[in-house]
Amino acid sequence: MEVIALGLSHKTAPVEIRERLHFPEKGLSKPLELLGQAEEILECLLLSTCNRVEIYAVAEEVERAFSYLTDFLSKYHQVPPEIFQGCIYALQGEAAIRHIFRVASSLDSLVVGESQILGQVKTAYTAALEQEATGVILNNLLERALSVAKRVRTETAIAEAPVSVSSAAVELAKKIFGDLSGRTVLIIGAGEMSELAAKHLVSDGVRTVLVSNRNYQRAVELAERFQGRAVRFEDAKEELLHADIVISSTGAPHFILHRTGVQDLIHKRRNRPLFLIDIAVPRDIDPEVNQIDNVYLYDIDDLEAVAAANKREREREAERAEAIIDKEVLAFSFWLRSLDVVPTIVSLRKKVEEIRQGELERHNSKLASLSPEQREVVAALTTAIVNKILHHPLTELKRCATLKNGHFYVEALRRLFKLEERN
Repeated sequence: MEVIALGLSHKTAPVEIRERLHFPEKGLSKPLELLGQAEEILECLLLSTCNRVEIYAVAEEVERAFSYLTDFLSKYHQVPPEIFQGCIYALQGEAAIRHIFRVASSLDSLVVGESQILGQVKTAYTAALEQEATGVILNNLLERALSVAKRVRTETAIAEAPVSVSSAAVELAKKIFGDLSGRTVLIIGAGEMSELAAKHLVSDGVRTVLVSNRNYQRAVELAERFQGRAVRFEDAKEELLHADIVISSTGAPHFILHRTGVQDLIHKRRNRPLFLIDIAVPRDIDPEVNQIDNVYLYDIDDLEAVAAANKREREREAERAEAIIDKEVLAFSFWLRSLDVVPTIVSLRKKVEEIRQGELERHNSKLASLSPEQREVVAALTTAIVNKILHHPLTELKRCATLKNGHFYVEALRRLFKLEERN
């Protein structure tokens, strides 16, 4: 039996193809049921997100299983195989095991270290369990994958350094204010990046969101999303007296905040700190503002530099995570290879015991003169001889079964002793 994985991701397929092969989270039961009816598949699990569509399975005949799964994707979604064939990856054995460990640990994610994928793996696993699509192998694999992901998060700092511009803004705000609870953010210019930065700030505790835009209706719409308040564009500067954080992205051809105006503002604020995020191009805020005490100005280049530095830090942590995964892959592979030897040992012991019992029965007439106690001695003697003969071969078989090519030893023993039927 082999663990296999077949799928595509943001690394191999454009979104146009990924969306055509996507399985809705609430609609996994039907495809899992169909996969469970296939002779080629012994166990299966479906992982489908915006960035990947993957089928994990256990199979006896790997190539036949890969062929079936490719055909299944095509027929289920009514997408000709030639559309996605060049985007598919097919992994088996340790490569498949390593892949699910890396996926769950977010090492294969678009943003390394993101936390969403772990929840998506848990959801996929739960759906497979409810459908009884998994068995002892995939259950163990997924439990181990979740455990590996937890180790990576607790033993490395892979998720600690924000790697987006908006999350970098939050990181800087925390360095200035510490706790963001109860703070007020003023958004000037309701662009997409401003909205994203505000969303991150709110999730980290910012209490009040004020939105100002030349198009007042747009300001109203965005303010409603954050349960905030819209401010008319001409009144925005008055609100600077109350805001702790300002995100500016107006698209104006000139500065809307100058050093002199901000200097007066800080005086009226009694030197209360002001964090300014200028993500406009061209810039909205005069760079000289940064020279004012208790004013902290960061533009788009500053934020991108922070995000880039954090990304490099995550990459270093990812190396530590890969080392953890290497050990876990070996441990799981060791366990998986040991599974194949157990029924072989049971079969061999059963066959030898049948031979022993058969020989005793065949010579029963010659043992008729023996007392019951003497017969027990003969039975114990033959059992001891059998056990001593089998001891070393079986001990060595257990050891060899955990090696990379251990299945060769198992198959050799089965052929030598004609153990055709597996228990």
